[in-house]
Amino acid sequence: MTRPARGNDNMQRFKPLPAAAALIALPSLGLAQEIDTTPVNAEIGFILNTFMFIVMGVLVFWMAAGFAMLESGLVRSKNVTMQLTKNMALFSLASLFYFILGYNLMYPGDGWTIPGILGAFSLTTLEPVGLAGAEPDLTYASVGSDFFFQLMFCAATASIVSGAVAERIKLGPFLIFVVVLTAVIYPIQASWKWGGGFLDQAGFLDFAGSTVVHSVGGWAALTGAIILGPRIGKYSKDGRVIPIPGSNLALATIGTFILWMGWFGFNGGSQLYMDTAANVADISRILVNTNTAAAAGAAAALILTQLLYKKPDLTMILNGALAGLVSITAEPLTPSLISATLIGAVGGAIVVFAVPFLDRLKVDDVVGAIPVHLFAGIWGTIAVVFTNSDANLMTQLYSILVVGVFVVATSGIVWLILKTTMGIRVGEEDEINGLDMAELGMEAYPEFSKG
Repeated sequence: MTRPARGNDNMQRFKPLPAAAALIALPSLGLAQEIDTTPVNAEIGFILNTFMFIVMGVLVFWMAAGFAMLESGLVRSKNVTMQLTKNMALFSLASLFYFILGYNLMYPGDGWTIPGILGAFSLTTLEPVGLAGAEPDLTYASVGSDFFFQLMFCAATASIVSGAVAERIKLGPFLIFVVVLTAVIYPIQASWKWGGGFLDQAGFLDFAGSTVVHSVGGWAALTGAIILGPRIGKYSKDGRVIPIPGSNLALATIGTFILWMGWFGFNGGSQLYMDTAANVADISRILVNTNTAAAAGAAAALILTQLLYKKPDLTMILNGALAGLVSITAEPLTPSLISATLIGAVGGAIVVFAVPFLDRLKVDDVVGAIPVHLFAGIWGTIAVVFTNSDANLMTQLYSILVVGVFVVATSGIVWLILKTTMGIRVGEEDEINGLDMAELGMEAYPEFSKG
């Protein structure tokens, strides 16, 4: 059950970097001292790896709360209950359909339906209670802990879509799309890298999912937002963009900090092993780089909005932090602190320029999910070549393109089928009155007038 295609391959990866990357790959956290890389006793290593997946998985689970808070704060008060319902439902459906179909499609082992392309169609099963009669892979971790950890990434992909299509989509069609995304679309493309499929064999590197998770969610969100169309009143007839403020920036800020915290599990757990001193040291290095990139993304967005708009924009700062996190996710281990700062800062800058760019195209993304997860995800995947000498630029670009075409094609087909058969957008009157009452019959803030 070894997972060599993701994160740590259980080998030291610090190699001399090409001269062209010298600026971004400056000296970093102390790595000169020789340390013992011998694994501990196999059973102890199995216990430590399993424990790491459980703890890191719980941290990533907490990101579900972060997405719910962020989205609820950035939509209008008349749509808050809808966003909360979508986030509760999408995580629940992802949990069910990932075990029903997704996990073995993503990690087929030797059971590929089409080698390197399509995984196995089967239910996920766990080890017996107390490992009675089982022969677990003591070089890795328990099946249950691995499934639990991988599930959290699958659910996060669906959460990305939720915010972009907010305030005008019907609940039922959205949840049907979530089922297809988490059971089929996400697992298939993830198997190409993390399941040992053809992209992994080609040398594609994506440590914790700038492309496999974030760009996938971004592509699906972009496709949905285009097919769905913008909210009523977002763009005037003469092409002006009409700002639609969110209902609760305090809630959005709390959500961002929760996501920031959860990201330590997202990237740290993707090391996959903590059975040696080297692996544990690498996990700490990953966490520091992750935090630094987020801080740089937020700072870059703060400075740029001050320069461009004369006043800092909190929503840009929040998304700048998230973009910094997405940017470092493809390779949080090999960068130095200076490298992580530069990678995260570019991610934050991307958000500041991408949001108005999408508005010019009349692509209405309510929470900024597409700039954060798609655009910064692409940047982060490319940035791997600056700090990891094993990365090849053409392979990275090829993999981005392959995943993008697959996700746009498959999600576009699903969105269009739903639009044709049952409709995906609420009526004009319901959209104006708010989805809370139209779709759910309850309001998040009943004591206040509708916003």
